[in-house]
Amino acid sequence: MDDITAMIMDDHAAFRRGFARLDDARSEQELLAIWDALALHLDIHAEAEETILYPHLVRHGDDGEAETADAVGDHNKIRDAIAESKLHPVGSDQWWAAVWRARRENSEHLAEEEDEALPDFRRHADTELRAELGRRWLTFYGEHKNGRDLAFGDKDPERYVREHR
Repeated sequence: MDDITAMIMDDHAAFRRGFARLDDARSEQELLAIWDALALHLDIHAEAEETILYPHLVRHGDDGEAETADAVGDHNKIRDAIAESKLHPVGSDQWWAAVWRARRENSEHLAEEEDEALPDFRRHADTELRAELGRRWLTFYGEHKNGRDLAFGDKDPERYVREHR
């Protein structure tokens, strides 16, 4: 079974493809179909990381507390941009501004996570833990198909860190 870091990286690749698909969309219907699926995946992914990955990193990483607080803050920015996009007609200037903000925030977050948080986690998590968290990742996605029972709300990064130390 894949470990959690491989599954997270798979999601990251899917996000990059989703944003690229928006570049190629030619109608409001295409934009809506692509964005709705991508935005939902981004929201579910953030909740999954905050439920499964970051509680371990905050306690065991070399710089786990700072990396976790930064990641939760990044997730908030992405969630806020997604929420903003839903306030505007698809394809409008305001909609695009929100989508591009989500894209920029997501791109920065992915780079930080791939270059800092995930390597830190790998250094401190044995293969058994990574596989166990991978199983929990799959279960999380199954239990929350299409975001079922998830609130997608912002979290206070410092409070999150305090609660998971």
